[in-house]
Amino acid sequence: MLIQSASPDRQASTPEAAGAPAARWALTAELANNLDRRFLWAPVAFGLGAAAYLEVRVEPALWGLTLLAGVIGLAAWGARRWNAPPLLVVLLGLIAFGAAGAWAAKVRSERVAAPVMDGERIVRRVDGFVVDVVSPGAGGQRLLIAPVRVSGLSPEDTPRRIRVTIGENPVRKPGQAIGLRAMLGPPPPPAAPGAYDFARDAWFDSIGGVGFAIGDIGEVTLDQPPLRLRLVMAVNAFRWDLAQRLLARMGPTSGGIGAAMVTGHEAWISETQTEAMRASGLAHILSISGLHMAIVGGFVFVVVRMGVAAWPWLALRAPGKKIAASAGLVSVLGYLIVSGAPPPAERAAITASVAFLAILFDRRAITLHGLALAALSILLLKPETAGEPGFQMSFAATAALVALAESWPKPVRELSTPWWIQGPQAIATWLAVSIAASLVAGLATAPFAMQHFNRVAVWGLPANLAVSPLSSFVIMPFLAIGTVLEPFGLSAPFLAVAGWGIDVMLNVAGLFSEAHGAQHIVASAPPQVLLVAFLGLMVLCLWRGRLRWIGAPLALAVALWPRPTPPDAWIAADGATAAVRSGNAAVLLRTDAKRFGAELWARRRGLEPTTWNLYGCDRWICAPGLGAPVRLSLAWSRRTPDAETLSGLCVLSDVVVVRGPAPARTPPLCADTVLLTGDDFARYGAAELYRRSDGWRIVWAQPLRGVRPWSGLLTVRDARGAREP
Repeated sequence: MLIQSASPDRQASTPEAAGAPAARWALTAELANNLDRRFLWAPVAFGLGAAAYLEVRVEPALWGLTLLAGVIGLAAWGARRWNAPPLLVVLLGLIAFGAAGAWAAKVRSERVAAPVMDGERIVRRVDGFVVDVVSPGAGGQRLLIAPVRVSGLSPEDTPRRIRVTIGENPVRKPGQAIGLRAMLGPPPPPAAPGAYDFARDAWFDSIGGVGFAIGDIGEVTLDQPPLRLRLVMAVNAFRWDLAQRLLARMGPTSGGIGAAMVTGHEAWISETQTEAMRASGLAHILSISGLHMAIVGGFVFVVVRMGVAAWPWLALRAPGKKIAASAGLVSVLGYLIVSGAPPPAERAAITASVAFLAILFDRRAITLHGLALAALSILLLKPETAGEPGFQMSFAATAALVALAESWPKPVRELSTPWWIQGPQAIATWLAVSIAASLVAGLATAPFAMQHFNRVAVWGLPANLAVSPLSSFVIMPFLAIGTVLEPFGLSAPFLAVAGWGIDVMLNVAGLFSEAHGAQHIVASAPPQVLLVAFLGLMVLCLWRGRLRWIGAPLALAVALWPRPTPPDAWIAADGATAAVRSGNAAVLLRTDAKRFGAELWARRRGLEPTTWNLYGCDRWICAPGLGAPVRLSLAWSRRTPDAETLSGLCVLSDVVVVRGPAPARTPPLCADTVLLTGDDFARYGAAELYRRSDGWRIVWAQPLRGVRPWSGLLTVRDARGAREP
């Protein structure tokens, strides 16, 4: 039987309480009050279990996780059945949720399992259907393709989906059957040891190959695809057509942003606009997430409820609030379909749906219990989201905002206050709420932004305060109305107003992005520090009582934790490029190759990417100059240099990187040189080098990934043999 919460005054009157120390009594009472909130911690435990599955280095067996979850669940049931101490019952229950999360993630991993290409990228012929136009990458526009035939691969080994960068080719509409030649290979490994694993995301999306098109893309004739794929392509074709119509109506500047906010297509957003939004802390507006769902759903809810109230006959005969909630639910689900259902939109739609369903069942719409139910639903459907930065940030921000709403003092409603007093009071209240919400959401997401993206937008709070009224009351509502009226040709005035709002937002972004010190690069903390910060945030948001403030210093762990000394050098996963550290700068040896990976590594280690001319490079080789901070040479040809060239590089360098295979015989002059070859990179991936008094320490990426379905070929011994500094 659980301890029941009671008022301190009543229990303090008992002899036992009267003789107990005040601190012990306060702790006992606070613990008893929080045992009733144990469900709030269920998604936290479930998510931590799923994240633990994603991070382990050796793939666990399904039977083992099933047995573990069953035993712990049985123990939790037995403890409750036989009236064990309440604290023990709650702890065993949360541990059972954690084991269930790991089991669910394993089941999900096996359900989405699909063929993945292996080996180096090679040119292949691909015939297939365009499933969608996905967000552009560093190389330009990209297509998601459902391949029917891939040269050199049997039907059993053909990936379910491939992603191809099309370069200068015109974008093909979803649903078209196309044929192309492409340089294809497996999804890329982490750009640096311990960095985010994009191949893991590709695994759960069933993407088994990535690459870029070579030459023109033509149309082909293929057999009709399965019904489910036809439906998906039809929806995506509608979204693409809608995005193009919005672009034509609104113009290239604001139309690209508008199309992205409605359909999720970012094909027309310029790099300048993207960078300005990032530097000003407004980049979250470009991604369809909780903000957009809340505005659209809330706008429809308010309009429908006011419409019902304005019709007396209907208002007297129908529950206006429930009708409005039903309309809001439909609008959220419709927006989810139009947006292409990216993961952030899915999460936001589930959260909003729980809120509207709560209204339909006469419950409070915005509560921590509703958020817990929504988070648990998301994790049950897609446990892998526990490891995604987007879910971590959205869950933390929403929990902080709901906790703020629950603790915000309720306003006293006055009956006869003149409007000239009510007006300023309402404005002051709205301003206070906006500042508090922006501050709380920013603080809640800051640890994840620093850890995953290594950027701090210094002026993010004032920029969001300036843009929040625009996005809430102008941009999104008028975009929603314009989108609905677009098929009828009545959208022009509404889209014009939305375009005006977007132009103002871009001006605000440009103003703050160009302000002094707009961005600050922060090195990532050790991985376990983010866990500490997350638990601290959860204590602040979910705990009730004075002990919640224990979470405050924990929540600041990512910001306060001392960073280790950065590596002296980084080498790409294929040995094609490298970068070295010089003070707080990362000097790129090749500025035209793997720049995304080099810049990602530099930011992760708190370094500023630069292109100082410290290395002499010709067509195939880079060698250190007199001012080079690290005597490193790079030969990026796929052919191994001859013995004479290799000997010359070893004389000039402490570290020699050869992209090609290892030479049959190592030259004598290379005996005291660290020689890394293509064979090493094929097995171990990207590398970081640390200079020590007795030589060099090398940390490889692949051993940190472990033996997982998405990590390629690696032995258990390799996976257990490396540790990140």
